[in-house]
Amino acid sequence: MAADKQTLDTSDVDKHIGEEVGGGQMKDPVALMDIRRWVQGMGYPNPVHFDVEAAAAQSPYGTIVAPQSFLLACCPGHGSIPAIVGVIPGTHVVFGGDEFWFNGPPIRPGDLMRAKRRFDGYSLAETKFAGPTMFCRGDSTYTNQRREIVGRQRSTMVRYRADLARERGHYQDTAETPTWTDEQLREIERQKLEWVRSGSRGEGPVEVGESLTPRPVGPHTTAQFVTELRALPFQVWGATYMEGTYYGDDAGWIPELEVGESDFDDPVMKKGLERGPASGHTNVAKAKLVGLPRSYGYGSSTGTWVLDYVAYWAGDRGFIHHAKIDYRSPTFEGDLALLNGVVEETRWEPLLGVHLTKVGVTMRNQDDVLLAKGLVEVELPPA
Repeated sequence: MAADKQTLDTSDVDKHIGEEVGGGQMKDPVALMDIRRWVQGMGYPNPVHFDVEAAAAQSPYGTIVAPQSFLLACCPGHGSIPAIVGVIPGTHVVFGGDEFWFNGPPIRPGDLMRAKRRFDGYSLAETKFAGPTMFCRGDSTYTNQRREIVGRQRSTMVRYRADLARERGHYQDTAETPTWTDEQLREIERQKLEWVRSGSRGEGPVEVGESLTPRPVGPHTTAQFVTELRALPFQVWGATYMEGTYYGDDAGWIPELEVGESDFDDPVMKKGLERGPASGHTNVAKAKLVGLPRSYGYGSSTGTWVLDYVAYWAGDRGFIHHAKIDYRSPTFEGDLALLNGVVEETRWEPLLGVHLTKVGVTMRNQDDVLLAKGLVEVELPPA
């Protein structure tokens, strides 16, 4: 059907439902420095992931292994590629959420990771932000060189008409970057330090209603967004190769965010922070073209913060089996993200042969706007 002010043209998307999707793959194995750079870029201070001489040597693995969130750094697009399939003219996209299933083998230096991708389908809804909106789902299965399935990810991407988002001005009341007093910033730093010192819950019993130590992230800056992106190994020039059919370069982006063929002659000109559909993350003018008021953070970072938050509480002998996280609102430059968690359930899981604890996590900004909400099922060490 033709696109008008009330619809999205989904005709090119419909014919690809259920198809396998190609995309980038890593050329080189995971390096020790990749893991260290990842936890530094994401602000995850667990020394078991960067201090091989002390903390890692005393861990259950005896050496550095990647945090479970590193799954998002192993293949280009961190889950978005199989969800953005087919052309929808004049659209943009933001992350809507992730669901993870972790199988068990930790990612170690020397592992060569690959992703197998599939476009699952979509649903349509009317949103206040942009009117007719597509919530499209893509599946990624991550394996290592031993063909072990390390984890699976189902990503939801939100595709919408950029012109309608600009017209509606849903975020116009948040156009101004907030200012923070010295006293407020000192209090945020105090909370950050309190979370860092909280560490593992240890091996004591867990009770329903138990709260995790809050974790502040931010206030967000453009420098933070750049650092997070640069922590992804696949962002390095020449680090990946393409295979199969990849749709992301021709998805119907607005002209201002397209990348022309001639741009690919110079690696500086390739899509990323400077050009292409993701450049609005650090460019206010481009963010406004897609209906967002300021530079904004990555959905993958939101997922990482939630996974790391629960993993830090669970300790080095804990293990996340499943997580479902909905991303409700972007993290804008200047805002603060505050994570809170509470134990909602404990149960015996006969199929896995373990006790699982379900932790509910919310992430809100300084104005109490809900940024993300999720449930994380984690195996804790025995009491």
